[in-house]
Amino acid sequence: MRFSVDGWAPDYGSSVQEAEELAQSVAQLDPAVEVPPERWGPVAPAGARVPGTLLFVDGIRREEARLWISPDGGPDAEPALCASYAAGIVRSTAEGASVEMAEVRRALLTTADEAEDIPTRFGTWAAVHAKPDPGKQIFDVLSLALQQKLGELEIICAANARARSGDDTDDLLVIDGPLLGRTKVPRAIGLVKSHHTTYLPPELNHVVSALEPGERTPVFLLGTTWERYTWYLRLPGGAATPRSGVVRIECSPDLPREEAVALASLSQAVLPRYASEPFREPRAPQNLYPISGLERTLRHRLGDQALLRRGLFAATR
Repeated sequence: MRFSVDGWAPDYGSSVQEAEELAQSVAQLDPAVEVPPERWGPVAPAGARVPGTLLFVDGIRREEARLWISPDGGPDAEPALCASYAAGIVRSTAEGASVEMAEVRRALLTTADEAEDIPTRFGTWAAVHAKPDPGKQIFDVLSLALQQKLGELEIICAANARARSGDDTDDLLVIDGPLLGRTKVPRAIGLVKSHHTTYLPPELNHVVSALEPGERTPVFLLGTTWERYTWYLRLPGGAATPRSGVVRIECSPDLPREEAVALASLSQAVLPRYASEPFREPRAPQNLYPISGLERTLRHRLGDQALLRRGLFAATR
């Protein structure tokens, strides 16, 4: 297998630009999971019992270089993406919090069948074959494949962290991001920090803006391309704007409704304790302190980007 490295840094895209189209999703709602729609209003904290162990899982990804792969060095080269990704766990107990594990992987993502691992001075890029999708641009396909690999690594880290706890089930797993592909993980909630879509109709959406710190909306069932129970929660420390400090929490749609509501109450008892402050975290208060610290550790573990690119250029010779 022969390959060449695109001279542009991936932060600036590719020297071959592509048009992108954004798809608009239509959500299906069941707002009557916890209370009927006519009774919707802010839900005050109910004093749920906090488990003895909280596990915070997060992952980061970084595109290192875009490549062109050809079996014989000819002009018919196919695009590829070299990326680093890492995931880890913060374990928080009454004794304190610490990063329990941090795993780093490097991948060569491509739709080319002939792709092979690329060994370099600074590690090996493991070939990941993505399935072509005629309806998507190629680098969108590769980006989705990278996100899937990152999600798999997060699940591995969570499983390993729980294995170290033996038979202890007194924990809660907080995943930074949606639960997509991870709804089967037990005792888990997903934390969505940013909002790009308003899922609730206007007659219910006003409840989100009316939340006080520590309050949440009632639980509702949300269906887009997948289903989950979800609710909005306002963390303390946000600015005086309608959506400041608001996060959306998700849990598995396979749970009984009573368990989903119990997790919503538990999130009110747990997450505000870890809300960040603006003088320490630019994404305060939504980027919780354990997640923020884990991200710094993982970014450090990714290594020097310039060295990694240099290794790839050297491997082409």
